[in-house]
Amino acid sequence: MKVCIYGAGAIGGWMGSSLARAGCQVSVVARGATLAAVQQHGLRLTRDTTTTTHLVDCSSAPADLGVQDIVVLSVKAPSLPEVARRIGPLIGPDTVVISAMNGVPWWFFHGFGGALEGRQLQAVDPGGALGKAMPAQHLIGCVVHASCSSTAPGWVRHHFGNKLIVGEPSGGQTARVQRTAALLQQAGFEVEVSPRIQHDIWFKLWGNMTVNPISALTGATTDLIMADDLVRGFITQIMLEAKAIGSHIGIAIDQQPEDRHAVTRKLGAFKTSMLQDVEAGKPVELDALLTVVKEIGGLAGVPTPCTDALLGLSRLQCRQRGLY
Repeated sequence: MKVCIYGAGAIGGWMGSSLARAGCQVSVVARGATLAAVQQHGLRLTRDTTTTTHLVDCSSAPADLGVQDIVVLSVKAPSLPEVARRIGPLIGPDTVVISAMNGVPWWFFHGFGGALEGRQLQAVDPGGALGKAMPAQHLIGCVVHASCSSTAPGWVRHHFGNKLIVGEPSGGQTARVQRTAALLQQAGFEVEVSPRIQHDIWFKLWGNMTVNPISALTGATTDLIMADDLVRGFITQIMLEAKAIGSHIGIAIDQQPEDRHAVTRKLGAFKTSMLQDVEAGKPVELDALLTVVKEIGGLAGVPTPCTDALLGLSRLQCRQRGLY
């Protein structure tokens, strides 16, 4: 299988290394320091005390790598407009694009959403460029439950978690999603095929749409955020708004915010990906985590005052830092 990793950061590097170990012909689209590092050293992955290295083709130009069987899309959301302009040479008639990203994707309402089915989300795909470049018939959604960090360009450390949830945007147990799941299992991942991947996306969002931006605003790790009664109460109100939106669009959440708080507490002094981005001076993915929730809330007729407050504060801070 020819597999291209588009975005060899923490999650992309982890998935690419694992797929290379399973015998796939892995290539990487990268630029800057990551491009130089992967061309010189290959993809490096540290698990516990063991580091593996896999030499792969790496280029800043997708046309150099050619049509792929699978493209793993693992960039941060602010990079997607550039991806849309450049990804074409990787996609043939039967190419599968695995969307392994945080937040609500541009294809969220493809084959799903009741009255909102087919709706283009302006917060994540203004003008529809992503949908044109990466149409839903090529896509398989992927929700990542793992923690990885970049030790250096092209070098990833895996901390915990090994689960991937995959599913067709329109639902169903198709032959291609089963083949994709089997390949990922062969690469060593714990894989679940979801009959409604949008539910899994929304449930993960339900946890990180609050803690991520609050950590970016305050510089606090998750243990400190959860320990503050007022902040935790604010998070609870935002989660209740998102839960109400989910009920309106057909993805009810059967937990309460306190159930998710208990899970977050178990992470200990965990530094979120958005806080890491702010500290590194990288653009933040506010639109895929918060702006889009405000938009869907408006479409569903659900008020989102607390979500709006967090979005406004986070957006202002990131604009001041030149990160949004």
